Order: sequence, then C-alpha cells, then structure tokens
Amino acid sequence: MPADNIDRLQSAYKAAVEEWIAAIKQEEELASVNHSVAEVDTWEAAHFKEDEMRGKVRDLKAKYEDALRKELFGF
Repeated sequence: MPADNIDRLQSAYKAAVEEWIAAIKQEEELASVNHSVAEVDTWEAAHFKEDEMRGKVRDLKAKYEDALRKELFGF
C-alpha cells in the first residue's frame, strides 16, 4: 500500500478523533448545567453525536490499522 494512502488514512483518523473530542466536550458542557426540558433534549442530541463520532473513529482506526499491517507485515 502506498505511503500516501497510509498518510491519508492517518490524517482522516486524526481528524475524526478531534471531532470526537469536540463532541465529548460539548456533551460534558451540557451535562454540567441545570437543565430545562429543552436543554435535556439538546444534551441527549449531543450524546447521539458523540456516539456517532465514536463509531466513525473506530471505523477509521480499523482502516488505518489494516493499512499499516499490510505495509509493515504484508497481510
């Protein structure tokens, strides 16, 4: 696998991790205040976004790891 492809996979993974961190921080901020019903709905939406980002990170991590295994170990 060409190194530029591995670099792209690494960059995509790192960017997704940063998005995930932002989603975690947003959820944490919403969990740290007194809530009205509308705020609870926003907090719940932030949780779903965090969960979505976690899934994206896991998928990209697996692709990046697979590419590294192929490059480094040939499988």
